[in-house]
Amino acid sequence: MEYLHIVQYYETDKMGIVHHSNYIRWMEEARIDFLARIGWDYAKLEDMGIISPVLAVTCDYKRSTTFSDKVYISVAVKEFKGVKLHLSYEMKNEEGTVVCMGTSSHAFLNSQGRPIRMKQEFPELFETLTKLITE
Repeated sequence: MEYLHIVQYYETDKMGIVHHSNYIRWMEEARIDFLARIGWDYAKLEDMGIISPVLAVTCDYKRSTTFSDKVYISVAVKEFKGVKLHLSYEMKNEEGTVVCMGTSSHAFLNSQGRPIRMKQEFPELFETLTKLITE
């Protein structure tokens, strides 16, 4: 699944280049869109008592982007065993050139901050994410 982000002027620095911190924000936008597209948007998860904090993020910057560039972000499930979800992101410009590669790791916790046994407590979500794992 692909998410489109159009670079905004405020995301650029004095040199007209996108500030590096914005790529992580775009990963979050793409992740939220990804979950919504697979039927598990954040509002639904929160209504179910599930919170999903970020555990780790990586970004490998390949090429600069600038104001009004279109950045296409692909999200993939790299690993999921029930408590931790590991996602990968590939960001490409309009020409199809990779501009950034990233990863993020997330936990699934209940409202008391304790890990959820996803397979037992939310088998439908567990199955959905497990089916999306890519090699």
